[in-house]
Amino acid sequence: MQADTLVEQVETVDAEAPAAPVQQEVAPVAQAEQPSNDETGAKPAEPEAKSADAEAKPAKRPKSTAKKTRTVELTLTVTGTADGEWQADLVHGTKRVVQGLPISAAAVSRAAKELHDDIAGGIDEVIEAARAQHRTRMEELEAELARVKAALAELSD
Repeated sequence: MQADTLVEQVETVDAEAPAAPVQQEVAPVAQAEQPSNDETGAKPAEPEAKSADAEAKPAKRPKSTAKKTRTVELTLTVTGTADGEWQADLVHGTKRVVQGLPISAAAVSRAAKELHDDIAGGIDEVIEAARAQHRTRMEELEAELARVKAALAELSD
């Protein structure tokens, strides 16, 4: 009795939509469970229905309406020296777009502040160290300039 119910379900599904992919999955299961004619007296499934399913192409899956996200891989590397010189490299995927582009320290500081406070803090420390080094060098040069001016003044007298 259970096998008859399965056969009837398959026939109902076949009558509704003969080319649906779900039928192709259900039909073999029902046929595998179907007893022989001797046991139930039920008619076997028609061979024409089998050949119609085999000839019909499976229906394509409906396209998703979900928006596909396209990711872009860009790698921006900003490097700085202790002297306060900064440069940028830009890579798009595996292609190098820009290499060794000089950037001012002020531009690097502004960009870092736009990105995140933690990034800005680390970069500002490096920039401050470079400023301190430049101030020291400037003071040394000013002292040397004063000595040269004094030596020149002595020679002029």
